[in-house]
Amino acid sequence: MVRKEDNKNELLDIEVIPDQGIVLSDGTRLSAKVWRPKDYTKKKYPVILEYIPYRKTDGTQVRDALTHPYFSERGYICLRVDLRGNGDSEGLLFDEYTETELSDAEEVISWAASQSWSNGNVGMMGISWGGFNSLQLAARKPKALKAIITLCSTVNRYTDDIHYKGGCLLNENLGWGATMLSFSSRPPDPLFVGERWRELWLERLDQQPHLSPIWLQHQSRDEYWKHGSICEDYSKIEAPTLAIGGWGDAYKNAVPALLENLSCPRKGIMGPWVHKYPHFAVPEPRIGFLQETLRWWDKWLKNIDNGVEKDPDYRLYVMDGIPPKTSYETRPGNWIKEEEWPSKNISFKNFELAAQNKLITQGKNKNRNSSLGRINSTQICGLSSGEYCAIWLGPEWPGDQRFDDSLSLCFDSDQMDLKADIVGAPIIKLRIKANKPFGQIAVRLCDVAPDGTSSRITYGVLNLKFINGFEESKPLVLNKETELSFELDHIAYRLPKQHKLRVAISNTYWPLIWPEPESAEIEILKGSLKLPTRTQSITDEWIFPEPILAPEWKHKKLRKSKNSRKISIDYETGVTSVIIKDDFGSNRDLENGLVISSKAEEIWSIHPNDPLSAFGKTHWTEERARDEWSIRTETYSTMTSDKDFFYLESRVEAFENNKNIFEKKMNKKVKRLL
Repeated sequence: MVRKEDNKNELLDIEVIPDQGIVLSDGTRLSAKVWRPKDYTKKKYPVILEYIPYRKTDGTQVRDALTHPYFSERGYICLRVDLRGNGDSEGLLFDEYTETELSDAEEVISWAASQSWSNGNVGMMGISWGGFNSLQLAARKPKALKAIITLCSTVNRYTDDIHYKGGCLLNENLGWGATMLSFSSRPPDPLFVGERWRELWLERLDQQPHLSPIWLQHQSRDEYWKHGSICEDYSKIEAPTLAIGGWGDAYKNAVPALLENLSCPRKGIMGPWVHKYPHFAVPEPRIGFLQETLRWWDKWLKNIDNGVEKDPDYRLYVMDGIPPKTSYETRPGNWIKEEEWPSKNISFKNFELAAQNKLITQGKNKNRNSSLGRINSTQICGLSSGEYCAIWLGPEWPGDQRFDDSLSLCFDSDQMDLKADIVGAPIIKLRIKANKPFGQIAVRLCDVAPDGTSSRITYGVLNLKFINGFEESKPLVLNKETELSFELDHIAYRLPKQHKLRVAISNTYWPLIWPEPESAEIEILKGSLKLPTRTQSITDEWIFPEPILAPEWKHKKLRKSKNSRKISIDYETGVTSVIIKDDFGSNRDLENGLVISSKAEEIWSIHPNDPLSAFGKTHWTEERARDEWSIRTETYSTMTSDKDFFYLESRVEAFENNKNIFEKKMNKKVKRLL
């Protein structure tokens, strides 16, 4: 049977298989959820694979329901596969993007292509982890993989993931490692794996590591990070690639990098969104992501001549400057298109950092000083930075920057009419002197309104021991003039008339990055800003179809979700803490009866005058229940440091029917680089 969509397209009746086993060559059984047309025994269809560790039954079920049925109704078989060691799959997960993970994926692709219902063509799609490994699998060139769609991903695992931005240790290195500890310590579902669920659960609890210490042992860009970084050799990717990202996300740089460096058919889309699929992401405007990606699959998996290869290289959303908030429902702006990227439509406006905290047009500086000022920020500069990777839909955006600006060395332009949009990656060049061998630089480009409010447009950070490249760490020579240059994150932004541009420079940025053992006072001798600009568009240069969704996950809400982010000051000790609480609520799956309940908390505290007081703590509580069966996991992680070492402690507790059946502690001491 078929039904009609918009009186034009015929939609296929589909069926869903919640647990399809895929047995690998070593005997490990991976679990897949499958959406397929009911006539799969009579026709052959292309396959779309999403391959991630985030638990298809009780982790990604909401977004899976909104996405995969749409493609299946239009003639595709969709596989949502749990990585080994997570969800309902057997085995153990020991790290991200391992050789085992990628070779497993090659087997899954080969299995899918060889099934009687497959036409032999496989596409791979994913966001974040799934976006990463889609690129990595494309670089391995399995024969059946004909195209990919990668969202919110990276080309460089060291500098543009959750580990070492600009060589600075991101606190997200602990935060996401703790998240994965929670994911990997949960059991498979007895409904699908049967009586073995407890045996598999205890094996996971006993064997699977906390990943943060593994990542922390690689503090420079060594071979560990080069593995899986497709920037090492872009030419390996031959599969047509559609890359998508959002300005509210941490992963802003991959889309333009892929467009600039891939030689295969490739297209890019950047919207205003956080770390979500763009048919249900915030802030709006959303786009018809499903319709857009269907065109990609139809072209490369079904060989339908629909002209998708003639689309502009890059379609991106220019956000209007508006008052800063910690969350947005909508970002006003307009869509622009670039037929080719890099684009000849982008030119640079050059500014100089000048005396009296001025940002002036290059060449107009008549008052050159030998010093522009000194930076000695307290450790709490950065409290307005927001979440590194906005994902949980709480108050995660960077808010009003005036507090952080007050702890930074700032250079302001006059009120201006820029008469152009900022499109691309601004470049900062500085000549500095430091009084300590180690230090950090954080540079924010801000939009300052007439009322004084300050909005972060984009930013970048650099660990000063990596001025010569991220593979080689060297201490600074004390009080010696040193030149450095680095890009801020890509952005597309419209500065309102009569607003100012501000370059704000600090040598701390907490709680985004972990501080160096000593906070170097940095003297700025000279500096410049290269601002990528494009003639302002009058209206939308591209119009996407309106978003549509597949029917949502069938569930009953038992407890509402709630997110909060608060700053607390202990006036006795002077310690300042950022406290983040995410209650993801409780819901009952109406199809399989599973009750899913989740909570998480992070605390990041530091004394304003002591970098060695930095402290991070996480706690995840996960509960699952069905009929007489119930389990709970509690995972805890903390991190501290002294001048020589990092100290990480973690604990996993597991409960069955409220009885503690397992507890494990893991402690790791990691030497600091240099």
